[in-house]
Amino acid sequence: MIEIHSIYCHHVLHGTSSFEEVPPSVECLTHRRADVAKGGLPYLVAKFYGQIVGSAYASPYRSRPAYRFTVENSVYVDHRLNRRGIGRALLSALVGHCDKGDWRQMIAVIGDSRNAASIMLHRRCGFDRVGVLRAVGFKFGHWKDTVLMQRALGGGEATFPEVPRHEPERRARDREGPLG
Repeated sequence: MIEIHSIYCHHVLHGTSSFEEVPPSVECLTHRRADVAKGGLPYLVAKFYGQIVGSAYASPYRSRPAYRFTVENSVYVDHRLNRRGIGRALLSALVGHCDKGDWRQMIAVIGDSRNAASIMLHRRCGFDRVGVLRAVGFKFGHWKDTVLMQRALGGGEATFPEVPRHEPERRARDREGPLG
């Protein structure tokens, strides 16, 4: 986890791919990784000569139940090894893993509309640009946009995910609300 922490901290302190401004602790990243695993989502690492040089993971896009079939991706590569195919290998593997699950959409929330490398990476992995949120982040003394990209998984909206048998019962209870 130390290597992942080092890679991510560099991006926090020197880039806009993350809108965090203070690097989280190793313990915090360890908890985040555990949450990803607990949710049944993939957390991948790339190794080069036995050393971790990048990571990628999927996390819930939003917490509300209707979004449960949509995930957001994150990819971070050691800045000294950019443009060597590591990010593409990680994102391709992540998409491949999620494609086999119940998820139907993957969202990329790319910090900074000038982050051409990340935008191109996602485009090469089948993502389409679906929007830009203008000036939603403020980092390094400047307003930053967020680029939204999206890719269908597992047949996208043309297929329905498997819904557990108790799901309709839960939905009916949710509609009734606390007052019944």
